[in-house]
Amino acid sequence: MKLGNYVCGNWVTGDGTGQLLYDAVTGEVVAESNTKGIDVEAVLQYGRNVGNPALRKMTFQERGRMLKALALHLYGIKDKYYPISFRTGATKVDSWIDIEGGIGNLFANASLRRKFPDKPFYVDGEMAPLSKGGSFIGHHIMVPKAGVAVHINAFNFPIWGMLEKIAVNLLAGVPAVVKPATVSSFLTEAMVKDIIASGILPDGALQLICGSARNLLDFVESQDVVTFTGSADTGRMLKSHKRIIEEAVPFNMEADSLNCSILGLDAAPGTEEFDLFIKEVKKEMTVKCGQKCTAIRRVIVPEQYVEDVKISLSKALSKTTIGNPQAEGVRMGALAGKDQIKEVAASIERLKQHSEWVYGDMEAFEVIGADKEKGAFLPPVLMFQPQPFKYTDVHEVEAFGPVSTILPYTDTAEAIRLANMGKGSLVSSIVTADEALATEYVMGSATHHGRILILNRESAKESTGHGSPMPLLVHGGPGRAGGGEEMGGMRGVKHYMQRCAIQGSPTTITEVTGVYQVGGTFKDPGQHPFRKHFEELEVGQTVITHKHTVTEADIVNFANVSGDNFYAHMDTTSLEGTIFEGRVAHGYFVLSKAAGLFVDPAKGPVLLNYGIEECRFTKPVYPGMTIGVKFTVKEKVDQEKRSEDDVAKGIVKFLVDVYDETNETVAIATILTMVKKLDQS
Repeated sequence: MKLGNYVCGNWVTGDGTGQLLYDAVTGEVVAESNTKGIDVEAVLQYGRNVGNPALRKMTFQERGRMLKALALHLYGIKDKYYPISFRTGATKVDSWIDIEGGIGNLFANASLRRKFPDKPFYVDGEMAPLSKGGSFIGHHIMVPKAGVAVHINAFNFPIWGMLEKIAVNLLAGVPAVVKPATVSSFLTEAMVKDIIASGILPDGALQLICGSARNLLDFVESQDVVTFTGSADTGRMLKSHKRIIEEAVPFNMEADSLNCSILGLDAAPGTEEFDLFIKEVKKEMTVKCGQKCTAIRRVIVPEQYVEDVKISLSKALSKTTIGNPQAEGVRMGALAGKDQIKEVAASIERLKQHSEWVYGDMEAFEVIGADKEKGAFLPPVLMFQPQPFKYTDVHEVEAFGPVSTILPYTDTAEAIRLANMGKGSLVSSIVTADEALATEYVMGSATHHGRILILNRESAKESTGHGSPMPLLVHGGPGRAGGGEEMGGMRGVKHYMQRCAIQGSPTTITEVTGVYQVGGTFKDPGQHPFRKHFEELEVGQTVITHKHTVTEADIVNFANVSGDNFYAHMDTTSLEGTIFEGRVAHGYFVLSKAAGLFVDPAKGPVLLNYGIEECRFTKPVYPGMTIGVKFTVKEKVDQEKRSEDDVAKGIVKFLVDVYDETNETVAIATILTMVKKLDQS
């Protein structure tokens, strides 16, 4: 079977003979990949000229709903990918992480749309006052880059590696060209076929190259983004590509690293934490045959517990059944291919020069349901390095397979030194129930790690584990790990957007951003905003309310109702040495009274108050002062109907500016209201 390349709106196969891809379990030929004859420059141009404009004009809400639709579609047909995944050497559990974990990334990023406006761009941060009188201000907006995201992915997660990246760039409004690692690209191709056939994504939003990318990077431009997942050596080579440097192309690198796990000094044999540590290390050595960029390579253990860890971990590893992922009882499958076995074996040879062999026989091991000579099988290998400060190869050589090395330490400071000798890792973990010890480790090692898991009996109940990056947290690490970041919720989306500072009058910046800026011109709503439906409201429409003079009775009554008898409100004899000139009104009374001034009480399109944001009390309010409210439509956020019976509605943010008789603001807040739409379809 010849793999297809989806480029420029068509499925094509390369010219002539390509590269044969093999079943990692049986050694049989699965497919042939070939990219010869593909015009990679045209591929990038198609993404920029067709996919990018289509995505850029969509709002975040529309892009998010698109991701949700895609996630639901793929989840409905997920079972078809498991048989294909087994041919990469993955077990059912390995495949679940790859397939359903990848689809989960689509769901997570689809939900992230709620943190963004119903616009194609994002207003970032707060307004910056640039003048004394307030007539000149600045702000930041973020717009989708005008290029494509080029994803060069690793072989270990053919589906997750693609979906966790494209979910982010698609939400940002940027198309993708995916180049999976060739050895397992037949699984990526199977899913991309279904994505394209679904018609959910606009033309040009996703293209696929199965095989050599050849000179693809020769044609990237400054508006493109390149991401790479794989070995540090390859990543550094690509990062230094002449075109990347000349065009200043953003390059995000996530490289395999020497991740570690630390057994805390308190986690003695017999404790729940000790057992959790053994379980976690075994899992990270055997899931995906240790072919994970987050797998535990260095097992850092208090010197007094080394023998216990050797015995317990060896016993746990001895229960690992190896073989055909489809055979009953198999817990660890095959590496991705024969080439991976050669690479891992070469790394093991380097490591064992100064390390003691603890567990694993690379020749005499059993395989269930398969021929180990034909498949890419390897047993778990555990070593011990008694002098990790003297022999540093354990901090420099990574065997990208089921291989880990135990390292002893004396105190937490020494454990931190060992962890940091990896020169930058994607993740480390510490298993401890001692909060002070955990704090010491995090503060000492956070500089060298992209993520730290603190595991104990409390967090273990729901922990996703050492090796599982989560969509809402950053995945990446400093130094050897590549120095990049991906995912991370909103942070990840911003990698595919250009931040631009804009300057002008508050009125102009309001019109550009679609968010009301303080000092901007008020618009006459014609009637109270609470009488208007969502579609009828405009940003900047303002009601200036009638006023109220605050009395001591107001303060006493509010204290009785709220139970807030703080001395500044109730005891004038206690004000000496404070900032108050006299008895002061409760801040929440001021806000409550403001609601009484701006609320239109009759039934109308406003369904409910949805919440309060950015509330500040900026000036004391004393009895005798008079307050009023400037009530302004600040921003509108559309909402989709959750069901056929749901009411069509949107969220309207109102700026509540409470001012006194000197026209000075005494309190300011943003309230969120749920407002019914005229259109109920």
